[in-house]
Amino acid sequence: MKNSVFIATSLDGFIAGKNHELDWLSTFPEIDHIDTGFNEFTAGIDALLMGRNTFEVVAAFEGEWFYKKPVFVWSNSLAEIPEKLKDKTFLVKGSILEVLAEIHGKGFHKLYIDGGKTIQSFLKEDLIDEMIITTIPVLLGSGIPMFAELPKQLVFECIKSTRFLDKVVQNHFIRAR
Repeated sequence: MKNSVFIATSLDGFIAGKNHELDWLSTFPEIDHIDTGFNEFTAGIDALLMGRNTFEVVAAFEGEWFYKKPVFVWSNSLAEIPEKLKDKTFLVKGSILEVLAEIHGKGFHKLYIDGGKTIQSFLKEDLIDEMIITTIPVLLGSGIPMFAELPKQLVFECIKSTRFLDKVVQNHFIRAR
């Protein structure tokens, strides 16, 4: 079993603006036209687990559903998945361990964990094995933070750093256990 994160942050550690805006991700639009490893990353996962807020943001994107793997939406408040996504996304409820037991019971063991609160919850329980963080050199000043308070220190090792177009840096970390 493996829980991985692949995400972009601002230089000051935010994953979205204060109103969930993501326009800052296109500060350097030329980055969108190069391979930053997302396809290779997603080829190595079985499914995604994201929180309700992240799901609502990506579900509102225009065009076809972006994800090729099953998406589990972790929410104790969402009543149901929109009709257009019912065959691609699945609602899971309960504690973090209940949610993982349900997903693992369906045969999915290599998970892509996405969304600020979801990532923070997994980090609080020391359940993140790998993080690939792409830093966009933009200061947002406020927004949705990548990290929150933890009950203990978690040590990660940087196994790879890549600079794209001399503008953006991607660091690949694995949990030191």
